[in-house]
Amino acid sequence: MSKEITVKATLDNLGKVTEFVNGELEKLNCPLKAQMQIDVAIDELFANIANYAYNPEVGEATVSVRTEEDPLAVVITFKDNGKPYDPLSNAEPDVNASVEDRKIGGLGIFIVKKTMDDIVYEYKDGQNILKIKKNM
Repeated sequence: MSKEITVKATLDNLGKVTEFVNGELEKLNCPLKAQMQIDVAIDELFANIANYAYNPEVGEATVSVRTEEDPLAVVITFKDNGKPYDPLSNAEPDVNASVEDRKIGGLGIFIVKKTMDDIVYEYKDGQNILKIKKNM
């Protein structure tokens, strides 16, 4: 079963989205480390939608949470009707480069990829759909 929240895609609503997801994670007795990693992912992914999807207008974003069994996992889906954008298509940042030589941006999605067990993007029916999965 899936629970979802739809909010205006603004940074003001980031706390509301995080609180919603954390409420669902608490019902699963989600380990603190996994919850912290999921919170970082929500921060990054929702902020990207808020900052870029509809710019300069404001649209809505829907975040849903569902659980999978065997192994126990949580799948969080972010949907928006903004400009098509696949964050997974960016080249991986060179984390070994010196700070001066690094390009700006890209680290957030890199961290999400490293901490989640699966991440999938698709553009379907006029929507960006990004799913992250974290095994418990």
